[in-house]
Amino acid sequence: MDNRPKVGVSVIITKGSRVLLGKRKNAHGDGSWQFPGGHLEFNETPEECAKREVLEETGIRINNARAVAFTNDIFQKEGKHYITLFLITEIHSGEPKVVEPDRCERWEWFGWDALPQPLFLPVQNLLKQGYNPFK
Repeated sequence: MDNRPKVGVSVIITKGSRVLLGKRKNAHGDGSWQFPGGHLEFNETPEECAKREVLEETGIRINNARAVAFTNDIFQKEGKHYITLFLITEIHSGEPKVVEPDRCERWEWFGWDALPQPLFLPVQNLLKQGYNPFK
């Protein structure tokens, strides 16, 4: 068994003064809100992963995603450990839609000061660092 941490990529998509969050389902963190994203694949850059995952999950195309932060996320109850790389970008084209209804209940835009609860652990850890995409 390989119990080294996995690498997650989380994409902060901004639109005006809001960010896109989806409500998770059928996975660890079920019912919590998170940015689009997923696992970094072998031989893939974080930027390539961000483009692929955002398109797969939301139908949105993005350009120019850039790294802004990372978190060390230990999910005690589930026995999972992730290093999550956060990238920020804007929409290039498309409107968010639920492309994977088995994994995401819905996508919504939120102001940074009015994020929904509960937040997915990596997002909680990002906030603990004081990160704000609008500063």
